[in-house]
Amino acid sequence: MQKPIPAPSPHNLEFIESLYSDFLDDPNSVDPEWRAWFEGLAEDNGKRKPRVGPSFVAEGLFAARPHTRPMATSSSVKPRWATLQHRVDQLIRNYRVRGHIIARIEPLGMPRPSPPELDPAHYGMTEADLDRPFSTVTMAGPNVRTLRTILEQLQNTYCRSIGVQFMHIDDLGVREWLQERMEGTQNRLRLTRKEQLRILTRLTDAVIFEEFIRKKYTGAKSFSLEGAESLIPLLDLAIEKAGDLGCDEIVLGMAHRGRLNVLANIMGKSAKEIFREFDDSDPDILGSHGDVKYHLGYSTEWMTSSGHSVHLSLCFNPSHLEYVNPVALGRKRAKQDRVKDHAHDRGMVFLIHGDAAFAGEGIVQETLNMSQLEGYETGGTIHILINNQMGFTTPPSQGRSMTYATSVAKMLHIPIFHVNGEDPEAVAQVVHLALEYRKTFKRDVVIDMYGYRRHGHNEGDEPSFTQPVLYRAIEKRPSVREGYLNHLLKLGGVTREEANRIAEVRYRHLDMELSVARNPEFVRQRQPFVGIWQGYFGGKEDLATNVPTGVQKEELSELLLKQTVVPEGFNVHPKLVRWLEHRREMAQGKRPLDWSAAESLAFASLAVEGHPVRLSGQDSERGTFSHRHSVLHDYEDGHSWCPLQHLSPDQSPVWIYNSPLSEAGVLGFDYGYSLDCPDGLVLWEAQFGDFCNAAQVIIDQFIICGEGKWNRLSGITLLLPHGFEGQGPEHSSARLERFLALAADYNIQIVNPTTPAQYFHVLRRQVLRKWRKPLIVMTPKGLLRHPSVISSLEDLENGQFYRVLPDEWPEERPVSRILLCSGKIYYELAEERERTRRSDVAILRQEQLYPLLPEEVLAPALEKYPEKTPVIWVQEEPENMGAWRFLRSRFGDLLFGKFPFMGIHRPVSPSTATGSPNRHKLEQRQVIGNAFADLG
Repeated sequence: MQKPIPAPSPHNLEFIESLYSDFLDDPNSVDPEWRAWFEGLAEDNGKRKPRVGPSFVAEGLFAARPHTRPMATSSSVKPRWATLQHRVDQLIRNYRVRGHIIARIEPLGMPRPSPPELDPAHYGMTEADLDRPFSTVTMAGPNVRTLRTILEQLQNTYCRSIGVQFMHIDDLGVREWLQERMEGTQNRLRLTRKEQLRILTRLTDAVIFEEFIRKKYTGAKSFSLEGAESLIPLLDLAIEKAGDLGCDEIVLGMAHRGRLNVLANIMGKSAKEIFREFDDSDPDILGSHGDVKYHLGYSTEWMTSSGHSVHLSLCFNPSHLEYVNPVALGRKRAKQDRVKDHAHDRGMVFLIHGDAAFAGEGIVQETLNMSQLEGYETGGTIHILINNQMGFTTPPSQGRSMTYATSVAKMLHIPIFHVNGEDPEAVAQVVHLALEYRKTFKRDVVIDMYGYRRHGHNEGDEPSFTQPVLYRAIEKRPSVREGYLNHLLKLGGVTREEANRIAEVRYRHLDMELSVARNPEFVRQRQPFVGIWQGYFGGKEDLATNVPTGVQKEELSELLLKQTVVPEGFNVHPKLVRWLEHRREMAQGKRPLDWSAAESLAFASLAVEGHPVRLSGQDSERGTFSHRHSVLHDYEDGHSWCPLQHLSPDQSPVWIYNSPLSEAGVLGFDYGYSLDCPDGLVLWEAQFGDFCNAAQVIIDQFIICGEGKWNRLSGITLLLPHGFEGQGPEHSSARLERFLALAADYNIQIVNPTTPAQYFHVLRRQVLRKWRKPLIVMTPKGLLRHPSVISSLEDLENGQFYRVLPDEWPEERPVSRILLCSGKIYYELAEERERTRRSDVAILRQEQLYPLLPEEVLAPALEKYPEKTPVIWVQEEPENMGAWRFLRSRFGDLLFGKFPFMGIHRPVSPSTATGSPNRHKLEQRQVIGNAFADLG
């Protein structure tokens, strides 16, 4: 019977050649079906061929179609071996795709699913097939293996204490890189006795620390690491490996669980300092501020066993889980930029997450999304989940819709390693592979370390109220140290006496540290600003902190002209040709400066003076309102040109980035960047100021109180477009009132500049003076092109930032009222005064709203006016918004004891503004009209 020769995949060719070689040596040594097929192949070629290499079989397999050959089998279908080989290939692939489902990653032995596609019977294979040889050229190792061996090696690789998700990765090269390293070792790292002893020692450190804290501070909150102590050897191994790969610095971010253990056993913070914080013996050191001990950060130098120094920096963080993630990344990017590590080889970030938070907090997705973007990449983050399989009292079935807490990370096409935390040697393998992957591909990688939470959410919590069955199982579990010690004892690699000595040494050390901490003579010191922050200071603002901010007119002209130059052959957009010509006229003094010109001169002048500038935000390259155009795009092919980066050969960099559509993640990143860039201007721009409340956690928990809680300075600058122009309730207000409500103890600066020169000087002041505070700028929208919102080059040369701008009426005259205002409404008031010729009305602008420094600034500005002259605060915002209530609570009804003080505003409202343009105009006319109306 004639039957078409089957056409196996070319990757099976080597396997078939091997069988054919065996057939030539001894026909009875191969399976009868194979023997019949080879005999048929030989007969078809006319005779039994000698061994001639691959060509003979290749010709038989891949002869031109259609071609038929006689088969020495009565079967009417293709030989079973071909079908089985195809199914074995399917089985191998499914173990790579689905093996993690049955992996023994859960230390409590909870039931795992049994996917049928991992069972050979699902493919029609029987016990008789287990010892049948198959091609395994797609696996690392020998090209031919029995099915029994294939299954054993696949299960060892993908189904023991490590489960891996990697087949979702689009890049074939990455998948094959991972397969080779996992299947080639069966996902196991061969450890020396020294390495095993090191793991045991680090586990002992972790376990003894938690036991000591629980015994000495019964009931105190410490957010114990118990149940996940393998985090300490994991970090130890990761830092050692990172150092071996050339890493000089690691920034770590983590939540509170296990933080004290990490501080003591990884960061090198002395136990006596931690015990002193438990005792709370030094309340005066932090004044009225400070933070709880399990939110504090720390920095240290780590010397690896190979002699490589790695600087470690653990970020301070609030209880708002996961929001430290972009902050840590921003810090690392600033460090990389400072040392010009653009390849991202010399530093990396470790982020330690909780399982419930990783799945539940949207900031995680925002952070992951930034990982490969030009303005935010750091060369790959090592994500480590302490997987307690619980969120406070909420189990995974109620806390997420996915199988794994890490499922969101699959968006990046990166490997996710699930590992049983009670198998420290599996943890070691995962760490080794993760660090090698990051080094090779410069991408994020996830280690999902399964453990459990031995106690409740905190030490005062009773977890068995909600998980009684789970916690009965946990109570019976020995520590991971004890389990690993038993493993080593069986191997004969360590003795019980050695292990006991390690524990005794650790306990004695902690006991001694506790004695020192409770010694009355022990005094904790508040740390001074050192390193790149040396010379900078926070605290109170006074006028003595002012510095000159002007720049010579000739230099300004030259800097502005350079920004109009494009490379030869660059095709400027036709609509921007005139815009560039206007810039040239500004540079030549023929046209006054507008807002964007003043901003670009602030950036340019700082850059040539040696101060880096970084601006990021949605649409910031062009500007939301099409005013900035800091990055030009060739009209023909789209390639870009940033003139600010080509001012002089030795200038500092100017980076302007369009950010992803994210507020919290990007602002967190830029805030983190500012923590390691004290000498630069670091700005975040909201598309509209209204949207900044999407980053409220970063504002409230980091920017506003970072100095007060953690003694950490930041010069982050927020640009928030603000002003009522009839665009509706989501495009009108940057919620000035919220920033003023948060303003206290000189923690931030809030300004609402009304001229390009004021904006220029306040940006330069932010960098040039050593007093470092976050700066909140209410920036304009309609005023960007207002004919009255202009300044001259002389204003930028000779002026400074004025906290209060005086009345601009050209001559002295009697004044019946003083209008005090801030921002855009000034121009409407001035226009109304001009229209009505109300020379008796003075208009002053409060350009800096916080710190007010009223006695030093506002009082002198009012000195020229008679006592009892009414001072009226005028604002666009409703009465319960804007600055009115802040000022009223500060000054009361009588300003400086001699000026009656009152306010004009829109009525109270739950919404910032109307959605009707005509209603807006009506309300605006009422506000302006009331400012000039009879006071009686």
